[in-house]
Amino acid sequence: MATTVHEKYAFDTVFDSHGQTTYAAPRPKRFYSHEEVDAIRASAHADGERQALESIHARIAGAMGSLRQEVGEALKSLSEVAYAHRVSCANLALACGQSIAGSALNAFPEVPLQAALAALATEVESVPRLVVSVAPDLAEALSEKLNETAQSIGYPGQIIVRSDSSRGPAAFTLDFGDGAASFDPQQASERVAETLQQALAAELSQGEISHPVSRD
Repeated sequence: MATTVHEKYAFDTVFDSHGQTTYAAPRPKRFYSHEEVDAIRASAHADGERQALESIHARIAGAMGSLRQEVGEALKSLSEVAYAHRVSCANLALACGQSIAGSALNAFPEVPLQAALAALATEVESVPRLVVSVAPDLAEALSEKLNETAQSIGYPGQIIVRSDSSRGPAAFTLDFGDGAASFDPQQASERVAETLQQALAAELSQGEISHPVSRD
């Protein structure tokens, strides 16, 4: 059977054996002076103003947080769009350059070889013979062009032109005994494209852009 616990009654006023008050419970105040009323009113207004300011500050902080998040997302999207635009422009410039270079090489396939011979004038001046390997359709018309270049750089030796069916248009190998120089437009174009993609990939890795590098 459960035992009921009774609380001891507490008297509002307690007297000792001599009739003196030893304890008196505080009584609620029922009357206030004008000064006390004004003070209470001012305190209530101050509490209300403080609570209102705290609420306003909290709302401002929340709005600023949302604004920062939205601005950050907008800037990220802008960076992605700008990066995609740079990739498109770079790929377009590469395609235009390849097209122009291809047209120029088709019109003047002997020019790269002539430029290489002129650049190697010092290296080949004492070499008695140069051996040039080019595509069959270029070999026939190349001898006269190379002789003109040799005269312009003062090369007195012999230039032998050999037909090589494995060579592409405007591609060549210039063998001068102690060394050789070669050029392949297709390989050069691929190296330029690879270098461009590496540069774009390096830019991508330094930022937070999530788009993959691709060629159009």
